[in-house]
Amino acid sequence: MPTVEELYRNYGILADATEQVGQHKDAYQVILDGVKGGTKEKRLAAQFIPKFFKHFPELADSAINAQLDLCEDEDVSIRRQAIKELPQFATGENLPRVADILTQLLQTDDSAEFNLVNNALLSIFKMDAKGTLGGLFSQILQGEDIVRERAIKFLSTKLKTLPDEVLTKEVEELILTESKKVLEDVTGEEFVLFMKILSGLKSLQTVSGRQQLVELVAEQADLEQTFNPSDPDCVDRLLQCTRQAVPLFSKNVHSTRFVTYFCEQVLPNLSSLTTPVEGLDIQLEVLKLLAEMSSFCGDMEKLETNLRKLFDKLLEYMPLPPEEAENGENAGNEEPKLQFSYVECLLYSFHQLGRKLPDFLTAKLNAEKLKDFKIRLQYFARGLQVYIRQLRLALQGKTGEALKTEENKIKVVALKITNNINVLIKDLFHIPPSYKSTVTLSWKPVQKVEIGQKRANEDTTSGSPPKKSSAGPKRDARQIYNPPSGKYSSNLSNFNYEQRGAFRGSRGGRGWGARGNRSRGRLY
Repeated sequence: MPTVEELYRNYGILADATEQVGQHKDAYQVILDGVKGGTKEKRLAAQFIPKFFKHFPELADSAINAQLDLCEDEDVSIRRQAIKELPQFATGENLPRVADILTQLLQTDDSAEFNLVNNALLSIFKMDAKGTLGGLFSQILQGEDIVRERAIKFLSTKLKTLPDEVLTKEVEELILTESKKVLEDVTGEEFVLFMKILSGLKSLQTVSGRQQLVELVAEQADLEQTFNPSDPDCVDRLLQCTRQAVPLFSKNVHSTRFVTYFCEQVLPNLSSLTTPVEGLDIQLEVLKLLAEMSSFCGDMEKLETNLRKLFDKLLEYMPLPPEEAENGENAGNEEPKLQFSYVECLLYSFHQLGRKLPDFLTAKLNAEKLKDFKIRLQYFARGLQVYIRQLRLALQGKTGEALKTEENKIKVVALKITNNINVLIKDLFHIPPSYKSTVTLSWKPVQKVEIGQKRANEDTTSGSPPKKSSAGPKRDARQIYNPPSGKYSSNLSNFNYEQRGAFRGSRGGRGWGARGNRSRGRLY
């Protein structure tokens, strides 16, 4: 093995040869052999090998393998030097291989090395985005779990930092094509990351692009399959997929397929849903999702049937007034509890879909059913007025810091919920029932829209990208409002459900979180 002096001497031969450097193959071979030496020799080899690499294409494999040995050296300083120089090997047909190698090196636990690998990947991304993506997706599809995980996170965090001249339309098309392959077999967390990656691509921020994303989510959600409410994995998958789909819906990208599935498959099983996360009010979470989607539902095939299912579910949470004894006192021991949070969601959804069939209450229901419904509405409205007065009184005169206490935050939310229900009930009391009022769901931020202002460019097909929308409305931490006990006691809640863990179900042997066996070990 060469000494330090021999390495310097052969470096000098190559450096002095200028344009004839390719004729000194023996001198370059000596430098390659430097990886077998001690610490000083290896450190020199890590710098010299890449410097003359392009002049010896016939030794390309030997040179890359020699540098890889240094990338795995026990000495951290040698590893870092070798990794730092790897982009110099990314020429021509070697680039995908270098990208593959760098992707595998993401598994390092050394933070400095990890940053060097990230920088090296970004460097070759700017040289050849398609070649780099080839190496990254090769490892995502076939690599070890830790490599796969970090490669996906690299894409989800770094793609958005790349300039437009790197992320061309062709490059984005390749990302979409390769992502579809990965999405055939993903965990829940991976799915969320890929939706973040894809929704950030300029080419997918048009109407047709967002429609593609909705179709991808629908496929992951298994909307063709019968819903199993007792399987927490099935429930988990539907919730996570729907949560990813909600920000994509607009007046031009309809939620019809999801709303139909919720009405036909989920609502009838609402009370038997198995929660995938301890402490989650699963029924309320489902109803919130339905409410958010209902605004963007298009023409529904079985509108009357599904509206009836929604109406029947609403009745379950709109109690009849208790019977009174002859002396005017309540004949029962307890007054019905008014579930304001549930009713807000159901009433809003019914109000949105009812616009599409405005004569549902008058022409599709018999007179007794309509009379029964109005009695329930009237009773609920009385309870609302009590709480709206109590809440306004409790919040009267409070501003600034006083409204930021946990108790007052909950009361503010409770007031939003009760006001929303009040507005919707007034609409339905019109003769004939009206569906004209507009409310903002209590857990969503109020949108201020200028007169004449158009919706974000996501609803256009122009080439200019729209402003990025958030992945979904942020929710407050769990908030339970317990009104004063008495005639209209209730439970108003605003619960936070974030994506948690992996999709643990199995789909035709390709489970979300059960991705099958992959090869292990060095794949350089």
